[in-house]
Amino acid sequence: MNFWHLNQAVRAIESGGVIAYPTEAVWGLGCDPFDEDAVRRLLQLKRRPMHKGLILVAADMSQIQPLLVGLDSAQRLQLADSWPGPVTWLLPDLADWIPDWVKGHHNSVAVRVSDHPGVRALCQAYGGPVVSTSANPSAAPPARSKLRVSTYFGSGLDYILPGKLGGLSRPTQIRDIGSNKFIRK
Repeated sequence: MNFWHLNQAVRAIESGGVIAYPTEAVWGLGCDPFDEDAVRRLLQLKRRPMHKGLILVAADMSQIQPLLVGLDSAQRLQLADSWPGPVTWLLPDLADWIPDWVKGHHNSVAVRVSDHPGVRALCQAYGGPVVSTSANPSAAPPARSKLRVSTYFGSGLDYILPGKLGGLSRPTQIRDIGSNKFIRK
């Protein structure tokens, strides 16, 4: 990944911006999950209600360490076996680390340690997890190209990180760590 582009994306996130970036299956929108104004702007762009919650992506498990509090060894092993990879897990936020504007009306947070090289590089360069939601207005098909991202959001984005989508044909599966049930297959 080109360092200049990565640096531009990180600078945009650090200054409260909303970016688009390629993920495993579709283009994503991202921002700093701890910046309420940035998250609200992202939700407004997407026309998504806050109560639904958002996904976070991370480069590795150390970036989401507070969310691992209270998980038993079998649950930690399950995470380690599936990450990095295309599985998003619902984890309880027992440490109350993630703000409500990310969790929505939920007690858990959706998190993925991605194996997509661009997503991992972005999170590593940023130094923490980043919001990840499909780059599309609510009810529209997810963007699968940079052109579609631009068509959907125009100048509403602060930066579009160039790159290629991963090999998945559908968004990542979502599983609940407590029940081990699939929320999205």
